[in-house]
Amino acid sequence: MFLDFFLLLRRHHLPVTLPEYLTLLDALRKDVAEPTIDDFYFLSKTALVKHEQHLDLFDRVFGEYVQGRESVPAEVLPDIPPEWLKDALMRELSEEEKAAIEAAGGFEALWERFRKLMDEQNERHEGGNKWIGTGGTSPFGVGGYAPEGFKTDKSAPGQGQRRAAKVWENREYKNYSDEVELNTRNIKMALRRLRILTREGAEDELDIDGTIDRTSRNAGMLDIQMQATKQNRVKVLMLFDVGGSMDDHIDLCNQLFSAARYQFKHLEFLYFHNCVYETLWKDNHRRKDRMPTWEVLHKYNKEYKVIFVGDASMSPYEITTPKGSVEHYNQESGLVWLDRFKAQYPHLVWLNPMVPAYWQYTQSLDIIRRWSGNRMFPLTLNGLTGAMKSLKNPKVTFEG
Repeated sequence: MFLDFFLLLRRHHLPVTLPEYLTLLDALRKDVAEPTIDDFYFLSKTALVKHEQHLDLFDRVFGEYVQGRESVPAEVLPDIPPEWLKDALMRELSEEEKAAIEAAGGFEALWERFRKLMDEQNERHEGGNKWIGTGGTSPFGVGGYAPEGFKTDKSAPGQGQRRAAKVWENREYKNYSDEVELNTRNIKMALRRLRILTREGAEDELDIDGTIDRTSRNAGMLDIQMQATKQNRVKVLMLFDVGGSMDDHIDLCNQLFSAARYQFKHLEFLYFHNCVYETLWKDNHRRKDRMPTWEVLHKYNKEYKVIFVGDASMSPYEITTPKGSVEHYNQESGLVWLDRFKAQYPHLVWLNPMVPAYWQYTQSLDIIRRWSGNRMFPLTLNGLTGAMKSLKNPKVTFEG
């Protein structure tokens, strides 16, 4: 039952698993939720979605599944040949999931469990509140108080007493999608992955485990232990490309900067234009107050995580050629200075606000990407999450 819905979610790369799907079916059998279509929508989302970044994708797939249908067939499970079902599922499952099925007794055992979940209803139900029926309160019947299956049109006439609202089309979780550009909230959520928590300073927090241990060793006499509060000690140096084509991304960079200031206690930031040369600046409104890049390299040690933010879109000679800068005659090429940053900071990434589909059409971007060791990530939720992982482990690269 609803196997086509499960397979549709898998085809859209939503990481739903067979145990979660069976849990959903079991929850429906046991009337965990009220018998309304809206509650089924929320129940299925709760059972099948494990991460907030998949909420919007689930809504879209749910809408696709019910589009053009007056109701979703909710009949007793037919005798589908296990071979057919096995072939359909095995095309959708990862190697890990296939191994898990085998460890649980194989596909045949899984099929038997699935069949048992359907065995309770073996006849027509009238006026009841189970899955399938007529004139009752089941969300999957017809002519009853609950909606007629998965009704999708709020204005369409119904045979029963009410109609289902298209709550999945509200797209309330659109900003959580892993494909949309970031806002301040989900930037903060992604940046948390870079936290390095250590205990330093005054011991002003109760150490529960230590207190229990010392009290036990003290024959039950209370011995309170204190500890320093955990704090994020990671050090971050952010370098923002400003001006030119980056003007199109000002709002997004502002959100990134705001979230980083909130998330990291030890944050330093500087500006450059197009590529890094012999000087950088702290205030973009006063470019004359420049800071020598050598001073930056000496001031911030290798413990700093370095994040470049820019679209890397410029003439290739601005990177590879001395005196190639469009603002001044640089004695050394931008690539020489970039190599010095890479030698100084092993934990380094480049965040690009451009859509990855267009990266291949910009020669300078390809140069920067190869220089970074493929550690250039897009400014999306998935991209920023990958960048934070790469700052902890330089072997993590962008696979787009």
